[in-house]
Amino acid sequence: MVVSALCWIGVRKTEMRPLIALTVSTGLPWPCISREREGGQSARHAWLVPLLVVCGQLALSGAAQAANEKNAKPAEAAATVPTAFELQRLYTDRTWLWKDGAAYFGQTGRPFRAWTSGQDSASVAEGRWLVTKDGKMCMDAAWRSKSYKGKQQRICYSHRVRGGTIEQRKDPDGDWYSFKRSPEDLSDEYRKFEVGDTKGAQFEQTRKLIDSKN
Repeated sequence: MVVSALCWIGVRKTEMRPLIALTVSTGLPWPCISREREGGQSARHAWLVPLLVVCGQLALSGAAQAANEKNAKPAEAAATVPTAFELQRLYTDRTWLWKDGAAYFGQTGRPFRAWTSGQDSASVAEGRWLVTKDGKMCMDAAWRSKSYKGKQQRICYSHRVRGGTIEQRKDPDGDWYSFKRSPEDLSDEYRKFEVGDTKGAQFEQTRKLIDSKN
C-alpha cells in the first residue's frame, strides 16, 4: 500500500507545470526555472525512473495474482470414515442385488448368505458379515458349487464420506464409486439394496440344486 501511494504521488508530481513569470522587456510569459530548480528536477527525474519501474512490476504482479485466483480450482472436500454403527444400519436386514445373484445381511448374529446363478456355474456362500471402525464391511464366507467346495475367506469393502456422499470400493485396490448420495441418485449402488431377505427363496433353491447328489 505504501509503495502504491508513492507511485501515485510520483506520477502526480510529473504532471505539475513550472511556475510562470513575466519578463521585464516583453511582458511575455517565461518559465521561472533557475539552475537550482533545473538541478532539482533532474534529481526528481532520477529517482522517478526506478519508482515507475517498481510501479509497473506491482501492476503486473497484481494482475497475475488476480488471474491465478480466478483460475484456482476449489479444494476438494476432506473425506471422513463412517462409523461402525452407521455401516451396520446400511447393511442390517438388507438384500444386495447382484447381476446374477444376491447377498443377504442378517440381523441376530449377522448371518451372511449369498448365491449366484450363471449357466453351469451356480454357487452359494454361507458365513458371517461384520463392520469395522475404519469404515469396512467384510464378509467371512465359504463358496461352494457342484464342482468345488471353497475354504472360508474374507472379502471387504471400504467406505468413505466425501461431500455428503458415501463412496465404496472393493479392497484392496478397487476404484471408488458412489454408494449412497443424499438425496439418493438413480446411479447409486445402494439403489440395489432391498429391505429384508427378499431373495431367500432363490438362495434355498440354488443351495438344494448344489447339494443334491444328482
